[in-house]
Amino acid sequence: MKKKLLFVFNPFSGKGQIKNRLLSIVDYFVKSGYEVTVYPTQQPQDAVELIELEAGRYELIVCSGGDGTLDEVVSGMMRRKERVPIGYIPSGSTNDFAGSLKIPKNMDKAARVAVEGTPFACDVGSFNGEYFVYIAAFGLFTDVSYATSQDLKNRIGHLAYLLEGVKRITSIQSFHLQISVNGREIEDEFIYGMITNSTSAGGFKNITGKNVKLDDGMFEVTLIRMPKNPIELNAIIASLTNLIDDTDLIYTFKTDALNIRSLEKISWTLDGEYGGDHIEVEIYNEKQAVEIMVKPGMKFLPENTFLFGRNKL
Repeated sequence: MKKKLLFVFNPFSGKGQIKNRLLSIVDYFVKSGYEVTVYPTQQPQDAVELIELEAGRYELIVCSGGDGTLDEVVSGMMRRKERVPIGYIPSGSTNDFAGSLKIPKNMDKAARVAVEGTPFACDVGSFNGEYFVYIAAFGLFTDVSYATSQDLKNRIGHLAYLLEGVKRITSIQSFHLQISVNGREIEDEFIYGMITNSTSAGGFKNITGKNVKLDDGMFEVTLIRMPKNPIELNAIIASLTNLIDDTDLIYTFKTDALNIRSLEKISWTLDGEYGGDHIEVEIYNEKQAVEIMVKPGMKFLPENTFLFGRNKL
């Protein structure tokens, strides 16, 4: 009896480039010995319910789209007691987590990894009962990198990030937060925060810090304080763009859980998608919760330890 594979794809991700490779990808799955069910997503969050209800009928789930599509598939899988390995064929404009897992950008090569690869048990973030694969973020730059065109990012790198951010500098909003983490309480004014399990965010490598492991049960956390003047703002920008360790305006630390409370509702994004408005959030790391297919023999070794900012916990 043939093994069964469910192929879930976002037909609009990355300007619909999956449409040009769909036949060859499905043909490869069949030639690899799978009975294939193909499902194009119909609307946002469509894949969550599908995976939750149907994943148990298959030996392998493969999804194609951007980080948001992967987020939906992983979220659906996390709602199940019995979980199935996930293959990922990136076709979005950012694909941060695919880069962290060293999954090929070429869709045909990624399809081979999805079928012939090795399951890698990676961490998943829990956020007030919802899930995220690689980033939960709030504040000033929350959507900057996703609003910046990939072409612009490719041509001028971090400068593109800054150009989008500068448009909003005149209306910086800060949030008074109380944060419980690692047995310590932090209370301060912040303009941005991100809790990550990735080597990049918004297409920018190393902005999450180094020594990143995707299966160690720990998040990398970056919190940016409200600058009091243009000099402090420039210091923040220099730290983020050049990774210069010379400012106390940025908190960076690792943790497996944290609680964040605010005086007003804050809009969050989870894996680049809207994550709701919240006054309090409980975030914790579910270690090695989901298996994702990676290249056989792939080892994810941490880089040299470096976290920018002096406020390390």
